[in-house]
This record gives sequence, structure tokens and C-alpha cells, in this order.
Amino acid sequence: MTVEGAAVEMASMSVEKAMKVLMVGGLWPEPASSGAGLRMLELSKLFKQQGWRATYAATAATNEHSVDLKQFGIDSVEILMNDSSFDRFVSDLKPEIVLFDRFSTEEQFGWRVEKNCPDAMRIVETVDLHFLREARHKQFKASKSVICELSKNELINEVAVREIASLLRSDLSILVSGYEMELLKKQFAIDPSLLHCCPFMFDESAIHADAPEFSSRAHFVSIGNFRHAPNWDAVVWLKQEIWPKIRKALPNAEMHVYGAYAPPKATALDDAKTGFRVLGRAADADAVMQQARICLAPLRFGAGIKTKLADAMRNGTPNVTTSVGAEGMAGDLPWSGMVADSAEEFAEAAVSLYRDESAWSEAREQGFDIVRAQFSAEKNGPELISRIKEIQANLKQHRLNNFTGAMLRHHHQRSTEFMSRWIEAKNR
Repeated sequence: MTVEGAAVEMASMSVEKAMKVLMVGGLWPEPASSGAGLRMLELSKLFKQQGWRATYAATAATNEHSVDLKQFGIDSVEILMNDSSFDRFVSDLKPEIVLFDRFSTEEQFGWRVEKNCPDAMRIVETVDLHFLREARHKQFKASKSVICELSKNELINEVAVREIASLLRSDLSILVSGYEMELLKKQFAIDPSLLHCCPFMFDESAIHADAPEFSSRAHFVSIGNFRHAPNWDAVVWLKQEIWPKIRKALPNAEMHVYGAYAPPKATALDDAKTGFRVLGRAADADAVMQQARICLAPLRFGAGIKTKLADAMRNGTPNVTTSVGAEGMAGDLPWSGMVADSAEEFAEAAVSLYRDESAWSEAREQGFDIVRAQFSAEKNGPELISRIKEIQANLKQHRLNNFTGAMLRHHHQRSTEFMSRWIEAKNR
């Protein structure tokens, strides 16, 4: 055999031995539209960096904002819900790892993966805890105030029962927030062996330490997908209560509101006379952040890590947010701006930070510190991969240790399978 032939054979063997990972999503990643889209893209790229053969399968159709996964060497496949074609697809692919983009996707496809690829490790990416967001939203409707700490009784809802059951059925669940990981362990007694906290993963090139300074910036900015209820509420609160107070103190300042999928009710809030501008999707989020002096994120409920605040910190833009917005992001480090939970305090903080160059510059550096410490790709990525490999190497024992999960899979699979097959037969 020639040297060239041996090299080809070795390369072929390497490809054959490369671990196969399947990511299953309800949507195709849109990193410019949402934190969830950013998260799934960075996980996809992380898996590909390991030399793994990565395939992304989604039940939705692509659109103009969907990222082209092929440029990263990731295969794309459209799949159907409640259809046995997925069984054939996953059986042929034979992945060693399957990651679901949220608990509801695991509900739909987890039993099919276990039936057809029982030795595949099953992972749920939570992005944020849906039941926590739901519980806070409910309490917010009753109190109309910023909601953070909730009792166990307030946390338990239909979504909680479904989501926690999904996490227990899976071999590993990835959390982006240390706060949410502790919540699962303390309030719901989930074994830490089933959980791993991996915040966002930014490399040093994503940190724009050379971004414009205080004197080169003007106005306020807010960014958030309008389809996300906490973001829409934040815009309404800004418009009705917070911005009039800021504008009174800073009559030449403007509020620039950006976000994907702006509905008519959002664009109707645009008002040049008061400086409250609703500008739709940001073509370049980094550029928008670097032009603004302050990022405002008045989130009264929600969960997870706030991408808009991470983006602000990466771009040297101090922020004003609520205790919900800052939750789980800074660790023990000082915040990159100010935190306020009432309209009056929020507006006062925004005006103060906007005027004070010294405080602004200090907050800017604190933001860079947070990104480097909390959202380091060099730290978070390898730790997640190490955890996945550790569990996969001892998967049989890992599952034996999770008897609750085994019971949940036994009962869930029967009911879900029968319902899915009934829907499939009905559709035919």
C-alpha cells in the first residue's frame, strides 16, 4: 500500500470512529434573534471542535434568519413530530449522544431515541427553566412587581411537573445559570450527578475592549426578541413608566429599542417626539451596543442568563437592569452597572450612570471582568465536554443510580408512545 493510500485509509478510519452527536430542536438556531439560538449554535460548534460528527435535526422549516450550519461542517435534517420516519432516521444515524434543545423536545423524541438507540447518552439543554419563568410570570400578574424568590408552592405548576420529569429521565441536563442549578438541587432534590452548569461560551475575540469610550457614545439601547413575554413587558414598562422620567432629566437623550419579530403593537410605540424609537431587528447587535452609552433591561420576570446583558458587557456598555436581569450572571463579582426594581429607582440609576463618566468607566471594566470569569469558552467548553465523556464512559452505572428516572421513562414512554402513534395513524 502506498503512503497516500495508507493516509486515506487512516483518515477514513478516523471518520468512522468519530463520535456522532445528534441535536434535536423545535427550531433552527437563530443566534441573532434569541439567546436560545445563540446557545444551540455555540453547543453545535463546541461538539464539532471535538472532531465529532454533528447533525442538527429540527421540526421547523428554515427561514432567512436561520444560521447556515453547513459553514461549520454540521449536517442539517428536517424531521417530523409524531412520525415513525424519525425512528428510521435515528436508527440509521446511530448517534452516541443526543441533545434536545428543551424539555418539550425530549418529551416528543426522547422515547424514540431510547427505543432505537438505547445506548445513546441523552442530554437536555434547558437554556432557562421554563417552569421558573412561568411561575414568575404568574406571580407578576398578581403583584405587578419584580419577581425573584418564590416558594416551592409557587414554583410548582404543570410546566414544572413536565420539565422536571424530563430532566430526571435524561442522563444530563445543562443549566446556564448557577442560580437555577441550585434551585433544582435545593427545592426539588435533583441529584447533582444529573446536572451541569455551563454558562455562555465567549472566546477572547468576542470581548471588545477597544470599543468606544464614554464621550464617543450617546443614548440608551434595549434589545430583545419581541416574541419573548419578559422582553415585551420590559418594553411596555420602559415606554409607560421609566422612559418619561429619564427623558425629563435628559431631554436630548433617545431610547433605541431593537428586537426580532416586532409586532404591530410594538412598532406602534415608536415616537420620535419623545425620543422613544422602536427600530426592529438590529442588523449588527455589537455595533448597536457600542454606539449606545447605556443598555437598559427592565425585566420584571423571566429566567436564565440574559443574552442582551452579556452582549452589553462584551461590548463595554454598562447597563441598568433588575434583580431578575442580573440573576446568576456575575457570581461574586461587582455588577457592570446598576440594579433597580422600581420604575423610580430604575430611572434614577439610568440618569446617574449616563452622566457619571467615572462610574460608567468602572462599570465597563467590571463587565469585561464578568465575561472573562463567567463566560469563558476556554473554561466552560472543556468542562462540559469532560463531564459528558465521564458520564458516557460509565453510562450503565449512571443510569442504575437514577432509579427515579428509570421509573419515569417506563411510564412516560408507554403513554407518549401510544399518543404519538395514535396521532400518526389519525394523520394518515
